[in-house]
Amino acid sequence: MRVKTKVSCETFPCKDVDHSGYIVPGIDVNPSNISILMISEASPSDPRDYYYARGSPLFEQTTVQAFNDAGARVASMKDILVLGVYVTTAVKCSKKAYGIGLSTIDQCSKLLEEEIALFPKAKAFLLMGDVAIRAVNAIAKRCGEPRVIPSGSTYKIRGGQFNFRGARAFPSYLQAGPSFFIEKSKRKMISEDIAVALSLT
Repeated sequence: MRVKTKVSCETFPCKDVDHSGYIVPGIDVNPSNISILMISEASPSDPRDYYYARGSPLFEQTTVQAFNDAGARVASMKDILVLGVYVTTAVKCSKKAYGIGLSTIDQCSKLLEEEIALFPKAKAFLLMGDVAIRAVNAIAKRCGEPRVIPSGSTYKIRGGQFNFRGARAFPSYLQAGPSFFIEKSKRKMISEDIAVALSLT
């Protein structure tokens, strides 16, 4: 299955993102093999940095390092996929500025909801940063479900038992991009969250 053939934005209503940076994963994936969904923030401004781009994209570099920090011996996004982990973004377009508006996150969460539905055997959701957390909470609210992740600083609520549609949900920090190499304390927490999620599979 290629996710981009199942999930697509037709109208591009959001004004605070760059639609030219729109990306939905185009890799071949068997949904029955996926037990963890890792959801990060937004597509990169340069598509060559996206997770599944050719060569050695930045998002792959930082994500591979995060999994190695967690004790998983991987060298590529393909290796991470073999572990049963599918990686995507909450917002499919790239950012124009540092932040992303709440209305844009809520709008794009409709695509994310369609994407999540493709993986019914998921046992864990790694929510990498505030945008991913907000998007999953938006999905739950729209469907009349309880809030998945409570409000509050991520470092204060980490370690809590949160669930989304029968799977564990982990509020964590963004692992994609150059800041991963700078913020060592967050990097440690990211590795801990990944390790726990992997232990559930």
